[in-house]
Amino acid sequence: MKALVLAGGSGTRLRPLTYSMPKQLVPVGNRPVLEHVLDAVRAAGVTDVGVVVGGWAEQIADALGDGSRLGVRLTYLRQDQPRGLADCVRVGRRFLGDDDFLMYLGDVMLPDGVARYADEFRARRPAAHVLVHKVADPRAFGVVELGPDGAVRRLVEKPRHPRSDLALVGVYFFTSAVHAAVDAITPSGRGELEITDAVQWLVGAGADVRASEYHGYWRDTGRVEDLLACNRHLLDGLAREVAGQVDAASELTGPVVVAPGARVVASRVEGPVVIGADTVVQGCRIGPHTAIGRGCRLTDAEVTDSIVLEGASITAVRGLQGSLIGRSATVRPGPTTGSRLVVGDHTRVEIAA
Repeated sequence: MKALVLAGGSGTRLRPLTYSMPKQLVPVGNRPVLEHVLDAVRAAGVTDVGVVVGGWAEQIADALGDGSRLGVRLTYLRQDQPRGLADCVRVGRRFLGDDDFLMYLGDVMLPDGVARYADEFRARRPAAHVLVHKVADPRAFGVVELGPDGAVRRLVEKPRHPRSDLALVGVYFFTSAVHAAVDAITPSGRGELEITDAVQWLVGAGADVRASEYHGYWRDTGRVEDLLACNRHLLDGLAREVAGQVDAASELTGPVVVAPGARVVASRVEGPVVIGADTVVQGCRIGPHTAIGRGCRLTDAEVTDSIVLEGASITAVRGLQGSLIGRSATVRPGPTTGSRLVVGDHTRVEIAA
């Protein structure tokens, strides 16, 4: 079995961060979301992986290389325009051949893995096997309706009046039968080839289409709130590991990771916290659920429940919480009266009243 990981898309809900980087490379627990995805693919017993990329192809390839560091073999497949998930299957047709495959959206987090569902698919080999999760409001998702025997009866993309609360989580298993379905469907009203239409075509053709309810942790990381929630979840499983330098004036409590080359000076760090390689934390208070990337500099700062990307600098700022700080960004005090902001497009700024 092969895998098709989808890493295109513009990530508009994460702007302005995604003006300069793909959403799939935003870190959660100090590792890019896409690395977590590839970990899950490998754990499911799949090592031959095609990665569908768009305009961020070069950055993604630079980050992942040939995949050997992650225990997989990567082939990059270029999609020149975002034309829908089913079009990604078309883009990957030559790579996939006639093999069964796992299709995995590159911006979803399922840290509990999908190995058991891969085994179920291998044992039964339906034409399609989709993973679903119960949600309170299914209108923003592809929705699956099941028959009494567990077979998929109907799929609808973002229905106005959903008849089921089972949403597609972004993980699919297919045999080569899906290629005929992709060839048969036409673009939807929004101009895309929908994977829900392809699976529905298989249902209408009498193929065996199955669904399994996913009971583990699931997050689409398309919004800042979801990235922070997922970061909290991953850090809750952190084990203490101090490979960097921590001076005698500092206090570390709970699970804290200090990577090689990092230095903690005269600071209090309350885990779970991860501090990346070559980062300096001096005179700071770092609260729970904070992930600080490589090469950052934090001085006289107070940060909690936040993600700080590599190369960022935070100086003399207190009460920073629930924040996402971009690569090489600078956060520091402004004028003694009033506020001074340099704010890019689609930026959200929240200031205490």
